[in-house]
Amino acid sequence: MSENKTEIKNRKKRMSYRAWHRGTQEMDLILGNFANENLPSYNEAELDRFEKLMNEHDVDLLKWIMGQEPVPDDVDLELVEILRKTQIERTKA
Repeated sequence: MSENKTEIKNRKKRMSYRAWHRGTQEMDLILGNFANENLPSYNEAELDRFEKLMNEHDVDLLKWIMGQEPVPDDVDLELVEILRKTQIERTKA
């Protein structure tokens, strides 16, 4: 079942807040900036992917994004790679 525009808008606001209030400053910055840049254009499927990834623990996410540990098979490797690339580009700027 498809969400209506108001529901999607509210979901994006909740996800943005959640991305900026993770509990660790590093993940706040990584996910918060990513959310600011990407959530406005995300469709329902992309929101689902990002939301599922945000359910992971900060410590694990940070290790995967920084390439310190391999990404488990049950985690969205493509999205982790996008976050990694975005973070690398952000630190170069």
